Amino acid sequence: MTTNESATTTASSPAPLFSHSLGFPRVGARRELKKAVESFWKGASDETALQTTARELRATHWKLQSDAGIDLIPSNDFSLYDQVLDMSCLVGNVPERFGWDGKGDVNLETYFAMARGRSGEKKESASHTHDGECGCGSHGATACEMTKWFDTNYHYLVPEFNDGTTFRLASQKPFAEFQEALALGHRTKPVLLGPVSYLYLGKVHGGTNPSFDRFKLLPKLLEVYGEVLQKLAAQGAKWVQLDEPIFALDLDTTIKQYFTTAYDVLREKAGALKLITACYFGAAGANFLSLARLPVEAIHLDATRGASDLEHGLEVVPTRTIVSLGVVDGRNVWKNDFASSLKVIDQVVQKLGRDRVWLAPSCSLLHSPVSLQHETKLEPAIKSWMSFAAEKLGEVSTLARLAVSAARETDAAWIGNQSALASKATDPRLQVPAVRERVAALTPGDEQRDSAFAKRQEVQRNRLKLPAFPTTTIGSFPQTDEVRSWRARWRKGSLTDAEYEALLGEETARCVRVQEELDIDVLVHGEFERNDMVEYFGEQLDGFTFTQNGWVQSYGSRCVKPPVIFGDVSRPHPMTVRWFQYAQSLTSRPMKGMLTGPITILNWSFVRNDLSRPDVCRQIALAIRDEVRDLEAAGCRVIQIDEAALRECLPLREKDRAFYLQWTVASFRVAASVVRDDTQIHTHMCYSNFNDIIEAIAAMDADVITIETSRSSMELLDAFVRFQYPNEIGPGVYDIHSPRVPPAAEMRELMDRASAVLPKDNLWVNPDCGLKTRGWPEVKAALANMVNVAHALRG
Repeated sequence: MTTNESATTTASSPAPLFSHSLGFPRVGARRELKKAVESFWKGASDETALQTTARELRATHWKLQSDAGIDLIPSNDFSLYDQVLDMSCLVGNVPERFGWDGKGDVNLETYFAMARGRSGEKKESASHTHDGECGCGSHGATACEMTKWFDTNYHYLVPEFNDGTTFRLASQKPFAEFQEALALGHRTKPVLLGPVSYLYLGKVHGGTNPSFDRFKLLPKLLEVYGEVLQKLAAQGAKWVQLDEPIFALDLDTTIKQYFTTAYDVLREKAGALKLITACYFGAAGANFLSLARLPVEAIHLDATRGASDLEHGLEVVPTRTIVSLGVVDGRNVWKNDFASSLKVIDQVVQKLGRDRVWLAPSCSLLHSPVSLQHETKLEPAIKSWMSFAAEKLGEVSTLARLAVSAARETDAAWIGNQSALASKATDPRLQVPAVRERVAALTPGDEQRDSAFAKRQEVQRNRLKLPAFPTTTIGSFPQTDEVRSWRARWRKGSLTDAEYEALLGEETARCVRVQEELDIDVLVHGEFERNDMVEYFGEQLDGFTFTQNGWVQSYGSRCVKPPVIFGDVSRPHPMTVRWFQYAQSLTSRPMKGMLTGPITILNWSFVRNDLSRPDVCRQIALAIRDEVRDLEAAGCRVIQIDEAALRECLPLREKDRAFYLQWTVASFRVAASVVRDDTQIHTHMCYSNFNDIIEAIAAMDADVITIETSRSSMELLDAFVRFQYPNEIGPGVYDIHSPRVPPAAEMRELMDRASAVLPKDNLWVNPDCGLKTRGWPEVKAALANMVNVAHALRG
């Protein structure tokens, strides 16, 4: 369906239900924002150029949403990096290490320093010079911690609080963007992260009291929120959206009371300004009464992931309150089922009345690609089953119209929608008997290694003969502009297969030489042939399809183009063996075989919605199992199966987690357990808080796990210490998401913290994550420091 399918209301037809949008993708259909931001970081363009691109994108997106028939479109949902970072700057919450003087607004240099860190070297850019009075400081500063945004593939910058934190209005962003939209003819609904969620999603860092309760800051924080609301009202805003996604979590009574306190204050401050509080990513559940009783004009509910709220909670919603139904899934790429959605809408309208029901996507469309309009190579049948952000807005508008139509089933939009879904249901690729039979034949024995870890560790050490504190990297090495240009030329046909592979072979050989020169113990081949750690495998598996421009933001300027799983998954041929064999032939040191695990492939893809996720994951696990077996047969002694996304889709509610962890851990073990005792299995995890899943991580039974710990100063190790994690572990000492080279002393301090609480014989030394996004000079310098630390530790 396209956005122009929603018919206009005629004089004789009833008015459609009211529609709105919670947020729109920022990066642009062709990643215009990414390119502009990275150009600014490199000094190739100035702040004026960056802000011009940002304004053009906002104008394009506002018009697109308006043209789709959306009645109330958002502003301030746009960000140059992250919406939580934007909120920190708005309320003047800048950690002391970034050198902001607290005067005036937070400048762009400080903003990006919080996101990316600062090396400490005085560097001038086209937009900023260090003059001693700029307030940015020239000292080094580690970036703010980054972690997952609930159970999505987006990452946010964690706010920091302490007993010395103060707040004040320190950014004009929401006001400037509201005025910008108004000048273009759009009276928008500014979007703010709600105050309780903002405090909840942060952490206590620094200050004089490590046990400080950050919610003691709520009264002062509300003063700034009140000032923001009043200023927006003075500009002419009629509605403001306050996102409180933590309503989808398990909350105690104290947190619920903070909502009551906060919104009583906000209601008074807002005056005539109308407020909508948005809950998404799941049901409010036990928190529903607290949400429903907020003194706001509207509440938003996720009707795709939180339908239980509609079944059990609507009777407690005050008669003054509008209920916004998120009926179109904002987190997947499949066409909405109009019949199913309208059944839900009809039931709610019957309970509340037409005037009290709004329609919207389930959440911000930040998690969807921009538009199918730019997909010219997708197979037409598969494309007809799909819907991106622009199309989802069209679906919302069409549902708003069909909801009041007496002849919906003869409407062209209805007929086209149901016809597309029917063609999908009967496509033979969606059910492949051989794949289904293999999954059905799995037994508990397929999840077991031959021996327990203690025995495996002994035989692996005898085979690998590694030194104490062995060094390795996580997999990828810099994908330079040159490497990416080879791939682009190859795909356009200007490089032959042989020419392309020869260039990749030379780069792989160079990477191996660099690692040997640095004296790294367990090597990797660099992954230069891979465009993305998930897409690369999906391209070689049956049951996947791919987009040209299906980009979504992961963090900052990092965009990913998730594969689309539409059918049953299997592996028709080996995927990595040839590159492993070539790389191993270049060195006598162990070369890791590098694979992406089944859980990460699942969670970092757009997954089919006609088969359970556990069943899809088991299909992928069997495909990876085949690859593991072939790597071992080719002589691979160390195989890494990355599960960076294990925690990513961990259910937000405690009651649902045991089942998720059961089938995900089982899938990993199916993939990994086919090898002999003397083959060492590694896994890698990033952006994870491990406290609540440490038992599951141990149950995966990987011989070595590497994790990201540098930004948290090894805090993430606490879970492994308390649990007495039995297997080997590599806590990251090099933050690869920051453009700084950490000094050896900083890495040594991190490893000293680790070795003080974990068995030294079980510790590895490695970066936080893959090095794909970094440049060669900084990578060599950082890895040299890392290896020197390992050598010193051995001494």
